[in-house]
Amino acid sequence: MPVTIKFSGEKLVAYIQGEVDHHTAPDIRDAIDDAILVNEKAKTIVLDFSRVSFMDSSGVGLVMGRYRLAISKGKSIAVENLTERDYKIMKMSGIERLAPISRKENNGRFGDAL
Repeated sequence: MPVTIKFSGEKLVAYIQGEVDHHTAPDIRDAIDDAILVNEKAKTIVLDFSRVSFMDSSGVGLVMGRYRLAISKGKSIAVENLTERDYKIMKMSGIERLAPISRKENNGRFGDAL
């Protein structure tokens, strides 16, 4: 499965893994959407990209769709642990105006949302 979902209090974390492209995005989307709809306690949805090896524009669409669903359910969203390349893609797409985004740092530690 290209995504692992974990719940912690009022936070739902989706650990996305492998490639995010037009082949894998529908399965990832469905799994995250199902988790959002089932867990009413979760106030924050975190999309963790630390295990993503490749992302094309499908990643932006994935985030945008989850943002729309989360907002419609009164939840917030955050995008975390992006590679430098993927961080730039998300930033250029305007995602940062909708949700906090953060990138992995080169030394293995994770950066704060900018």
